[in-house]
Amino acid sequence: MVDDILIKPDLQFSIACDSIRREDNGKMMFIGIFEVIGAKKFPARHHELFIANRWIKGTGSFKEKTRIVKLGDNKVIFETKEVFFELKDIGSAHTVISKFMNVVFPEPGKYQVEILLNGEVMRYYPIILTQERG
Repeated sequence: MVDDILIKPDLQFSIACDSIRREDNGKMMFIGIFEVIGAKKFPARHHELFIANRWIKGTGSFKEKTRIVKLGDNKVIFETKEVFFELKDIGSAHTVISKFMNVVFPEPGKYQVEILLNGEVMRYYPIILTQERG
């Protein structure tokens, strides 16, 4: 990498799931990919949630943050600390895996996962919380 050249990377994917495992051959397994979470009562506690983000086609040093926001009032439900990573050349890739423990969703409705790079929202997508019967 040539000094002082910064190329903002692309977010190849962002996946919300229940668990992530790495096989002996290095492949990642995403278990329980979801976009809807059902709960019998609210506030609802989701005991374990993973979000994996893979960055590609960039060069330089970057900081990533992932957060979950309640739509409507834009209240941040949970967010990670900033994660610093470096892409040495345009062919490099870096995957950031965030583990959220005991996330409390105050009510049913629409929430949003936001992926930030150097403070700028690069991608966002919904997670819907539904009230289950019974």
